[in-house]
Amino acid sequence: MNINEIKTQLAGISRMEFEKLKVKFAEDARKGVVSALNQAERRLVTEEQQRIQFQERSIFEARYQAEGYKRIAGVDEVGRGPLAGPVVAAAVILPDGFYHPGLTDSKQLSKKQRMVAYQHIQDVAEIAIGIIEPEEIDRINIYQASKQAMQQAVAVLKPDALLVDAMALDVDLPQESLIKGDARSISIAAASVIAKETRDAMMAEYAQLYPEYGFEQHAGYGTAQHLQALDTIGVTPIHRKTFKPVLDRL
Repeated sequence: MNINEIKTQLAGISRMEFEKLKVKFAEDARKGVVSALNQAERRLVTEEQQRIQFQERSIFEARYQAEGYKRIAGVDEVGRGPLAGPVVAAAVILPDGFYHPGLTDSKQLSKKQRMVAYQHIQDVAEIAIGIIEPEEIDRINIYQASKQAMQQAVAVLKPDALLVDAMALDVDLPQESLIKGDARSISIAAASVIAKETRDAMMAEYAQLYPEYGFEQHAGYGTAQHLQALDTIGVTPIHRKTFKPVLDRL
């Protein structure tokens, strides 16, 4: 068997099948064979680690399921810190058997990884979005705006139980607030991906209206480019006027 055929056979192979092939090719000293076996071994180790991590991030969902709850929603928000744009929350109910290796807090994923996860979640999950605009953020404060955005999303989705990232919601549902929940719960991680991609898309649209501010690059956060634009051009209708860097420039 030539090396390309061995590589083809090793692609996507299970651990059990791999162990059999490793014995079969144990005496084959060709560098290409040794390299292919090592590469397959590394892939399997990575996949096994990802499965373990995924199971660890599914324990909160499993506890609710063991209590008889079926529609368990993960809830998260993005956009507390920016000087411009809305705060966006997502609630996500993942289907039974859902698996997406490497899914975690959206901030820890690359743009490509986040987009792949976003599309997968969109294809298979139940999703709802809550949005609170800058004017309302200024009126009620960012903490209350974040809570209201989450509650909007939950109201649309109508779950049986909630896993919420670092906040208790004013809803009559069983819920667990998890500090750093987007890295600890797979449902909250899914919500963080949906919320971030939704908000990033909104800020990219605002960049078309206000091209000088670079919203497509920093999503409204207080970067040097953004602060310079505030100094030279001024405050836009989508800026949060109670946030100090904006308030100081009014």
